[in-house]
Parts: sequence; C-alpha cells; structure tokens
Amino acid sequence: MNSSRNKTASKGQPEPDAGAETNHRDRKSGGGMLKKLKSRRSQTDKWPAVTEKDLRALGTGITPDHVLGLRAVTEDYLCKPEDNVYNIDFTRFKIRDLETGTVLFEIAKPPNSAGLVDGEDEGGDVDTSAGRFVRYQFTPAFLKLCTVGATVEFTVGDQPINSFRMIERHYFQGRLLKNFDFDFGFCIPNSRNTCEHIYEFPQLPEDLIRQMVAHPYETRSDSFYFVDNKLIMHNKADYAYNGGL
Repeated sequence: MNSSRNKTASKGQPEPDAGAETNHRDRKSGGGMLKKLKSRRSQTDKWPAVTEKDLRALGTGITPDHVLGLRAVTEDYLCKPEDNVYNIDFTRFKIRDLETGTVLFEIAKPPNSAGLVDGEDEGGDVDTSAGRFVRYQFTPAFLKLCTVGATVEFTVGDQPINSFRMIERHYFQGRLLKNFDFDFGFCIPNSRNTCEHIYEFPQLPEDLIRQMVAHPYETRSDSFYFVDNKLIMHNKADYAYNGGL
C-alpha cells in the first residue's frame, strides 16, 4: 500500500492475504473505467528462502520468484530510480473501507509538478529514497477492517507495458504478516490508468493487534514492481496504528 511519495500519511483506520485473482471494471464517476484487481494466491513458504544480500548480488536480474522468497523486510532498495525506464509515475492514491465507502486516506500529485518531493531542497544531497517511501498513521480500528480498496492512478511513458505486476509484502517486527500480488495487465504508451487493488484482510489475533498498536512504525512493507518479470521499481512504507490515542 504505497503511494510512491515521501509523506507522512495520517488518518483512517490490516492489509491482507489474498483471494483468487480476479480483475473486473466499474465505471468511474467522471467517466471511463476503473479496473478492480484482487490479489492472486501466493503460498510464499513454497519459494526457496533468499536474503536481501542474495538478491543484491543478482544486480538487475531480480524476478517475482526471487522476492517471494524473502523472509524479512529489506533494509535498502533493490533497484535504482533510473531502472524505471518505462517512466511509470503514480499521480493519485486513495484508501477506502469497501464495506462503508469511507475514505481513509487520499493524496494526489500537484498538477504540472516539477518533480521535487515535499521538503526537498534544491541543491541538497541526493536522497535515494525520494519519492519511494511513505509513512502512514491509522487508528487501531484499521486493524479490524475486512476489505480495503487502494485506488492508484498512474501514467506511463512512450513504451507499451505488456505485463505490469506488483508484489507487496507486510511485516511486523520481522515476521511476514501478509503477501499481495496484483497484475495491472497491459498499459498503452502515454496513457493514464486507474485501478483499485482489493485488499482482503485476514483476522488478526487480539494480542497481535495490541502489539502492533503499541509499537508504531514497526509494521513495514516492501512494494516491488515488475515489467515482463524484471524489477523496475521498489517502494517502502511503515505504519503506526495508534492514531487518536
């Protein structure tokens, strides 16, 4: 669940382990079609275990099967911003409770943005995490939601994208909580695309919920983006669930 911006996101109310892969479209309120995507099933314990060091040694050859073998959140990024040769740019991000329709968080990139991230000064040191990290703060009630929709709007450059896929992995204190695996499908060149990822959350034990609330930002995630099974983007996030306390 990553809006691909350096932000502290505060609002609202776990993220999940999937159902069968299902893609369908609904008409958007402003016209056009909204593609809805459900995560494919991924039994991650069946993939050979790998470490971040193992994957770093592969250089640019990292595939979906490789990251599905990770057993811990990464400490650094597994690719560089310039590896996004397709010029994929996330421009809008919204999280909502699908049962009530309540919007929990929403952010949009300013029109005609020059590309500077909020808080970034011209002429300063280059921040390799710029645009690739987001910090969220939700209320404890978020951990009891059943189904959440994350709508993303993104543009692509002048190359067609035949197979665009995101794998998102959530951890708490080093333990893998949930894995999501979404296919965006084909994207035509120079297009603006909108889809909603459907997160179906498992029921978490009450003692785990209490720990996650008591230890803000120790829940972390990696979001890996692939085109034609090659890693081109890697975003990170962390989460607190003590909002309003």
